[in-house]
Amino acid sequence: MPDTLHILLSAIFVNNVVMAQFLGLCPFMGSSQRLSATIGLGTATLFVLTLTSAITYLIEHWLIVPLGLEHLRIIAFIVTIAGLVRLATVIMRATQPVMHQVLGIFMPLITTNCAVLGVALINLREHESLIDAIIHGFGAALGFFLVLALFAAIRERQEHADIPRPFRGAAVNMVTAGLMSAAFLGFTGIGN
Repeated sequence: MPDTLHILLSAIFVNNVVMAQFLGLCPFMGSSQRLSATIGLGTATLFVLTLTSAITYLIEHWLIVPLGLEHLRIIAFIVTIAGLVRLATVIMRATQPVMHQVLGIFMPLITTNCAVLGVALINLREHESLIDAIIHGFGAALGFFLVLALFAAIRERQEHADIPRPFRGAAVNMVTAGLMSAAFLGFTGIGN
């Protein structure tokens, strides 16, 4: 399997940021209640995470390492992520005002989504080239989007299901998340 495809499929399925690395659990558990809102949040995260992967890689290799500023890495990455989230918010407000209203507070929460920062740091540790970092970031974002959409669709179906009273709400969501994580573990041996 070519390296590019391997990196992409691994980021989506095998090393999914939510199901395998347990990053980004706040938007996964908290904001994925409606599939329509999840699609908007997933799209915005796809945009931010892919650009973050590229820009943080360049910042690391063109500024931080050459100037010996490794102690400022996290701060520089967080500022970069915040700027990209603001850019995504402005673009969404101008092009899709209804989606901007639906997402509301969730857009600024992408800034604090640990999956975005986590993927940027994983790229530094695991990928030698800018292209590999971008592909990994795009794959991680697609995997995040996939998991959010699946979980939102399941939650919408649960509203009409006859779930026993003690298991409604957080209990059934935790069981569902656990089952989804176990399902994604089935991809672990692929590509090795």
